[in-house]
Amino acid sequence: MQEAHGTDARSAGEAARAARVDPGPSHPPPGARTVPPRAPHREVGRIDHGPSRPAPPPARPLAPAAVPAAPRAAAAPKTAANPRLAYLPVAVLLAISLLGSPYYLLSQAGRVRHPWHAALRPSGTVGQSIGIFAFALFLFLWLYPLRKRVRWLAFTGSVPRWLDVHVAAGIVVPLAGAVHAGWRFRGLIGLGYAAMLVVALSGVIGRYIYVRIPRRRDGLELSREEAAGRRRELIAEIAAATGLDPQRIETMLAPAAADAARLGLAAAVAQMVRDDVARRRAARRLAAEIRSARPHALDGRALRRVQALARREMALAQQARMLDATHRLFRFWHAAHQPVAISALVAVAVHVAVVVAVGATWFR
Repeated sequence: MQEAHGTDARSAGEAARAARVDPGPSHPPPGARTVPPRAPHREVGRIDHGPSRPAPPPARPLAPAAVPAAPRAAAAPKTAANPRLAYLPVAVLLAISLLGSPYYLLSQAGRVRHPWHAALRPSGTVGQSIGIFAFALFLFLWLYPLRKRVRWLAFTGSVPRWLDVHVAAGIVVPLAGAVHAGWRFRGLIGLGYAAMLVVALSGVIGRYIYVRIPRRRDGLELSREEAAGRRRELIAEIAAATGLDPQRIETMLAPAAADAARLGLAAAVAQMVRDDVARRRAARRLAAEIRSARPHALDGRALRRVQALARREMALAQQARMLDATHRLFRFWHAAHQPVAISALVAVAVHVAVVVAVGATWFR
């Protein structure tokens, strides 16, 4: 009796424990051993906010730190002189010359009796005012070499922009000097004006040579590697705009072979002129190729832009090929330009000093 009672008590205790562990609707048969369910695994250091709150999505891996790209070589600047800078003064000087032609076409004796003599003669109100303007502009020309050599003057503008203004002023000065002299050049005035003309013409030649050296927008010279990289960018841009094969574009725009290392000074200038002609012809051939391959792909404006890109790409190729010869030519030009410019400055300074000394001014 006692053993049976002990057995019943143990069975009841086990059933009660099973009921506490699993209170579900189905109860295990008596005597069955039950295993309590294991608690869900928790990560160390993570707070469990209950099953009703969804787990946050896994964190996205951090993107690798962006490596700063190498500075892109800027395109060769458009250092050609901007003619608009000289439009207004040239227009005014030409208007004075045209309106005053009845006076300027007379002999010296006839000018004295002309009613406009007091105004248009070199010491007159109009003539000498233009002369003062020409002298101030001539002195201004000497600020350009100063800007190239003095770095702290960078706040006044880039060197290519200064070149634009320098060349425009160089175009205006000879015309202003001619109007000031009454279109008559004799004695010291004639010598000074001749030196001024030589300086102006040599400046045009120097500008032509200067822009044949590939440069960045800030005026610094491009290396051959930077020029080649810029050419690849231009070819890719042309290919993207036209749909043509980049290899085909490169073949069409490839410059003619030339041994620039053996070219003399005159031959180098002649080769530059031939390159200018070839560049325009190649751009026209590319436009014809685009019209035949994709007749309705580009409008007139887009086609002109593609031609401009093609000329720029071919110019870089030609400039890289002629770089050594261009440097030699520019050094020679620089050595010849400076003495002539100094001679013109001395002649003009002597002329101004004599005029002021004798009192031949309308403002005395």
